[in-house]
This record gives sequence, C-alpha cells and structure tokens, in this order.
Amino acid sequence: MALPPIARRIAEARRQAGWSQHRLADAIGAAQTTVSSWERGRTEPGREDVRRVADALDIPVSVLELGGEPAAGNVQTVQLVGFVAAGARAWFADGQGDFGEVPAPQSANDRTVAVEIRGTSLGEFFNEWLVYYDDRREPVTTDLIGRLCVVGLADGRVLVKMIKMGSAPGLYTLLSQTEDPIADVEVLWAARVRSMTPR
Repeated sequence: MALPPIARRIAEARRQAGWSQHRLADAIGAAQTTVSSWERGRTEPGREDVRRVADALDIPVSVLELGGEPAAGNVQTVQLVGFVAAGARAWFADGQGDFGEVPAPQSANDRTVAVEIRGTSLGEFFNEWLVYYDDRREPVTTDLIGRLCVVGLADGRVLVKMIKMGSAPGLYTLLSQTEDPIADVEVLWAARVRSMTPR
C-alpha cells in the first residue's frame, strides 16, 4: 500500500533538516510514536499538527500539504562555498570560497548557499552530504541555541554542530552525535541548517 503524500512529505522534510523523529516530536510537543505513526501512514496529522511541523522545520506549510517540487526544466542552483568538518580530524573549510554550484533545495532564496560535510561526527551516513543555510548570524543569536548550525570558530574551523550555551558569556559548547562535545569555544558566526541532502 502506498504511503499518503503527507506521510512522505513529513518524513522527507524531517530527514532534509537532519532531525530524528524524537527531535521533531520534542519540537512540536508530541510523542515520537505519533511522528512515526504519521510517517508510516497509520494516522494522519491534523491541520494544526502540520502547521507545528512546518514551523519547527522552518518550511512553508504548503510544502507539506501540497508538495513543493520545482517545475520541470526549472532547476535552480546555489553556490557551494566550502567544505565543513563534522568530525574531529578533517577540518578544512573556510565557508567563503567558490567551489561551483549545486542544486538548490525547495526552500532556497537569494541568500542560500551550500557547504559539503567532510567527516563522521553526525554519523557516517552524512559524510559528503550538502548542507544549506541562508541566514548567517554574527554574533550568534539566542534563537540558534539548541539548533543544528554551520558554525565558524575563532581558530578558523567551520563545523556542523548543535549549539549550546557555554560556561561563560560569549562561549559555546558544540555537540554532535558521535564525537565528544567541544566545550567553551568562541563562535564568530553561526547559521541554522535549513536542509541537508546527499551529494
């Protein structure tokens, strides 16, 4: 039996954001089993549920309700500006370069750019995935706390990490799935990850 369109769209939007079912459930005040049930097509979310999912994932409600596929022959691209480290070893990105263009996500705007993950701290699955962002904050703003972000550190590294407050003003702790936290570092800028896709 084919999945209902809303089930596929919620699952796809969640994966593109790099979120687990647990994280989405927490963000919308629901149980993980509820999100799982929606994505399996066992139950259907109400309109308010769909709105909460869209708000949490920072996408238009219409993407979940109607789909947002670009018109055929109208493929957009965005700049690939560098490579970001998602692991402890290989970090070699500046986030400022021009490495060509890559396909744009559905939610792209004129400020959207992409970086490519190099490393495994988000899990081996995400190595060489594209990460899209469009709203670089310098300095870091409080709405980015607890979010998966592309972050630029004072030592020149550019990483993909979840940001938490550090032990003192101006310092942050950076989290990933498989590596130890990077505690109390100075983050020069951060941009929330808007979507992720395999290259």
